[in-house]
Amino acid sequence: MSDREQMQYDFVIVGAGPSGLACALRLKQLRAEASICVLEKGSTVGAHSISGAVLEPGPLEALLPNWRTTYSGMAVPAQQDEFCFLTASKSLRLPLPPTMRNHGNVIVSLSQLTAWLAQQAEGLGIDIFPGFAAAAPLYGADGAVTGVQIGDMGLTKDGGEGPNFTPGVEILAGTTILAEGCRGSISKQLIRQFKLDAGKSAPTFGLGFKELWQLPPGRAQAGLIRHTAGWPLDRKTYGGSFLYHLDQDRVYVGYVVGLDYEDPRLQPFEAFQQFKHHPSVKPLLEGGEILAAGARTIAAGGSTSLGFQGTWSTSDAAPTAFTVNGSSCTT
Repeated sequence: MSDREQMQYDFVIVGAGPSGLACALRLKQLRAEASICVLEKGSTVGAHSISGAVLEPGPLEALLPNWRTTYSGMAVPAQQDEFCFLTASKSLRLPLPPTMRNHGNVIVSLSQLTAWLAQQAEGLGIDIFPGFAAAAPLYGADGAVTGVQIGDMGLTKDGGEGPNFTPGVEILAGTTILAEGCRGSISKQLIRQFKLDAGKSAPTFGLGFKELWQLPPGRAQAGLIRHTAGWPLDRKTYGGSFLYHLDQDRVYVGYVVGLDYEDPRLQPFEAFQQFKHHPSVKPLLEGGEILAAGARTIAAGGSTSLGFQGTWSTSDAAPTAFTVNGSSCTT
C-alpha cells in the first residue's frame, strides 16, 4: 500500500489539449455519472497549445452543437487557399492538393479553444488540474495500469527532498487515457513496458516554429491560408511553411522541418529566418512586430505512424490504458 495521498476516479486523462478535453466531454456525455479528471502540465489550460490551427468544425459541432453561439475565441472563416513552391527568388503557384482545401473551415487559436473547452468540461462536473504533470504510470498486482502518479514538488537540484518537499498524489482510475501529444513521457514509458512498438512503423517527427505577427493596417487578408514547400530546404528534406491571415491585421507565420534531415549543417530555426526574408514573404511582414512565438515537435510520419499502439480489456476487473503514439489526437 502506497503512503502517498490517493484520489480515485473512473477515468483519468493525461493532457488537456483538444483531444484530451474532447475525450473528457464525450465520456461525460455518454456516462453522466462517471467521475473524470484531466491533468495538464501547463500552468493553465492552453499554455502549451501554441499553434494557430485551421479547424474543421464538423467534429466540434458533433461534440458541442452550439459551439458557434457560445465560443468567444478567435474563429476566422477560411476564404482562400494558396499552395506555392519557393525558389531562392520566386514563388510558383501550384495546384491545390485535396487536403489543402479549407472551404468551410475556420482559423482558430488553440490556446483559446482549449481554454474554452476546459470551461465546458468543468461545467459538466469534470475535474481539471492545470499545473500538475503526470510523472509515472501506476500498475496493479496483475501488471495492468491503474492510474498515474503526479510529479513530486519541492525537490532540490540533485533530486533530493527540499524543505518544501511535497510527494506527488496518486490518481487511481479504472481507465487511464493518454492525450499527451507528440512524444509524451507516460506514453513512452508504457510503450517500453508493454513493447507496444513491436512490429509497428517507426514514427517520425518534425520541428515546428510559429509566430503571431501584428501587421501594419490594411496588409492582412483575413481568411487567406497559404502553404509553401521548397526553398530554403533542399529536395531531400521534408518541410514547408504556413501563413494564416487573421482579423485585426494579424497573421500566424509558421515553419516545419522534418527531423530526419540528412544535412548536418541544417539549422531549422535559421531556415525559418531565411523563409521570412523570401521576396514573397518579406513585404508582408516588413514593419510588423512579433506578438508571440514558440516551437514544438509534431508528429510527421503520416498515416503509417499513427496506428493504435495499445491494448484494452473488457473485463471490469482489469483497469485499462489507452494510448496512440502519434499526433495530438491521442485518445
